Parts: sequence; structure tokens; C-alpha cells
Amino acid sequence: MLKITNVSLYNGATYMIEFEDRDAEFLNREIVSRYNLKAGISLPLSAWEDIKAEEEYRKARERALYLLDYKDYSYIELFRKLEKNYSEDTCYRVMDKMVEMGTVNDRRYAEGMARHYVEVKKFGRTRAFREMRNKGLTSEVINEALDRYDEDEEDTWYDRLYDLVEKKYLRYLDDEKGVNRVKNALVRYGYGYDLIKEVLRDIEEEYGEEE
Repeated sequence: MLKITNVSLYNGATYMIEFEDRDAEFLNREIVSRYNLKAGISLPLSAWEDIKAEEEYRKARERALYLLDYKDYSYIELFRKLEKNYSEDTCYRVMDKMVEMGTVNDRRYAEGMARHYVEVKKFGRTRAFREMRNKGLTSEVINEALDRYDEDEEDTWYDRLYDLVEKKYLRYLDDEKGVNRVKNALVRYGYGYDLIKEVLRDIEEEYGEEE
């Protein structure tokens, strides 16, 4: 049994818990109040371990909410952030709570990532998929988010690539060496080689005639 000899405010919302035969420990006011901790009571060691687990959960939950205030995370991304400082069981518990609250939602996150990579960064599907996998998203969730770009009849992958070449690479298409450099760059952007050839051919036809 652990006998508490004193409970006193230490700093802010942190309380110091002093014991008869062991070093003092520190808990948040929320935990002290929930378990009605005060001088003179005795606790089985197992009960104290449960209390400490609740304190760790509270800290991990607050950390997760703090991180989510600044940016969105996938389930795996946030889990990896938390497990650097907290136990695996605590991390799973916190993540379950975040999902329940709706603060972590991989499908919503994937939609945002797809917009960023396709509409802003102008990546092709292959590159966008790879970047989103690196964020810890599953293939199913990623494909679901990217499929809408396959189905967009007003802004196709062809249109996006054509726009990218016009805005960023047109000045490099004066000679064969420049064309090859552009092709390599577009492959790195995640576009298929057949689509790249089609777009460059059409660009050459349009802008070649203007010369």
C-alpha cells in the first residue's frame, strides 16, 4: 500500500503528491480531483499505476489537441508524433478519442492533401499518391480522394499538365536537350510518359505555329 502524507499545489494546475516511503510525484489538478487524492489515504500500488496511466493519457490528449490546433494530421502521422513520448496503449487510446471527436479523419485529411498536391503543387496522380502514402494514408483512402480528379471532365490530368508546362517549362522547349529535361521533370511530377508526350506535342504545335 502507498500512504499519501501530503497533497499540495506545486505550480499552476500541478499538484505534488508526497508519500510516506517513496519520492513525491506530480499530477494535474484534474486527476487529483477525480480520484479525491488527499493526505492520510492509502492506495494499492495497482490503483496508483492506474492513476498514473490516467495522467499520461491526459498529457497525451492535450498534446494531440495542441498539435491539431496548428495543422491537420492523418491517424498514423499523429500516432507517430505521440509515441515518441507516450506508451503505445496511451497513444491508441488518445487516437481513438480523436477519431471519436472528429478531430482526426483520414478521409477529410486525404481530400485536403489531394487538393494541395494536385491543384496547388500540380503533381500527377502517381506523385500525389506517393506523397499521400508518406503521410500514413491507406491506398483505399488515397484512391478515393484522387478518383474525383480522374472524373473531373472540366479539369482533366491533360489540362493540369498542359497548364503546368505553359506556366513553368515553356521557355525550356527550344531544343532537344531542353525538351528532355522537361520530360524528366514531368516524370518526377508523377505524370505518365504517354501523357507527357501528348501534351508536349500539342504545346509544340500551338507555340511552334506562333513562331
